[in-house]
Amino acid sequence: MAADVEVVKQGSIKTTIDLTRMIPDAHPSAQLFRQVLEGDLVRSGWFEVSGRGASIEITGDCRGSDDGIKGQCRVVNHTTGAVVLSETLKAPTAEVRPLAHRIADAIVKAVKGVPGIASSQIVMVGARVGRQDLYLCDSDGGSLRRVTHDGAVCLSPSWGRGHDSVLYTSFHNGYPDAYRIEIVAGRRIRVAAYPGINSGAVLSPDGRHMAVTLSKDGNPDLYVKDVKSGALSRITRTPYAAEASPCWSPDGKQIAFVSDRSGHPQVYVQTLFGKDALRLTYEGSENVAPDWGPDGRIAYCSRRNGGYEVCVYDPDLRRHTQLTRGDGDWEDPSWAPDSRHLVCTRTAGYRSNLYVLDVMGDAPLRLTASEGDWYSPDWSME
Repeated sequence: MAADVEVVKQGSIKTTIDLTRMIPDAHPSAQLFRQVLEGDLVRSGWFEVSGRGASIEITGDCRGSDDGIKGQCRVVNHTTGAVVLSETLKAPTAEVRPLAHRIADAIVKAVKGVPGIASSQIVMVGARVGRQDLYLCDSDGGSLRRVTHDGAVCLSPSWGRGHDSVLYTSFHNGYPDAYRIEIVAGRRIRVAAYPGINSGAVLSPDGRHMAVTLSKDGNPDLYVKDVKSGALSRITRTPYAAEASPCWSPDGKQIAFVSDRSGHPQVYVQTLFGKDALRLTYEGSENVAPDWGPDGRIAYCSRRNGGYEVCVYDPDLRRHTQLTRGDGDWEDPSWAPDSRHLVCTRTAGYRSNLYVLDVMGDAPLRLTASEGDWYSPDWSME
């Protein structure tokens, strides 16, 4: 019986995995499945692709045709001798990539006992040929597609529940109003159109409330709207400061946000409908764009030494960790559902692209490859 081999690479511990006996035929759909599967497993951060003698072996076959693929996939843990996963592969041509993502997530869960991220999606703002719109892509950057056709300034996309809808702010009518767009139907619904600013709309984890920045009463403050009844509650009252960029805690009981009440933008946390906000950030000349991860850690963007860096605050340890160091501006962090990865914007040489960061130490990976500028990403939780 082979020993359980762990390889240390780029700062994280990886389990060796052998895919040499996962054999696709020559059809392009079968080759695509095999390619996407291996890429997903590597990007998960948990595996090092190796040959015979690896801890985990994936065997099976994948037969392609013009109608799609069929085959089998079997995962064996050579440390224990157990078959940890056995799946039948079957998908039409259009569903080959989603099937590979689903199998990769199942392997991560079966072997490591943690959620996979391959089936999740990322929404972003794309600026191409002088116009802005929302775009979606898979977790590996593939299947890039445009969601809106406004051609106007759009801001702060955030996922609704599941993969079904996205909230965002658009100027397509000349004013900053908040909308929800249904991904499949393409139907757009205005969810906040009060006088002044309507921005940063984000849905609570249970889908019952929406936090948003409004200036309808003269000052940009945080409000929470009941999705069903439409009732609006004001969360902050700071007449000489502005609040923005709200995000919810995983249990929906707190909101992190940005305020310049101290003189410079900093990240604060406030219990829903509570009176006092707790300041979280002090290092750096400003701290913005918080995102609260599934495991309770908060990612944010900090301006240090003249540039923007992505940092993470761990409330259990009360410790801040800087993830990036120079080589451009790193902004707009958003957690993946595995609480290990973040997607963010890197701007260098007057161009913006999305990168995936690994809090366990793997090197940043560029996500976007198409022409244009890409920024303000939000990673789905499913």
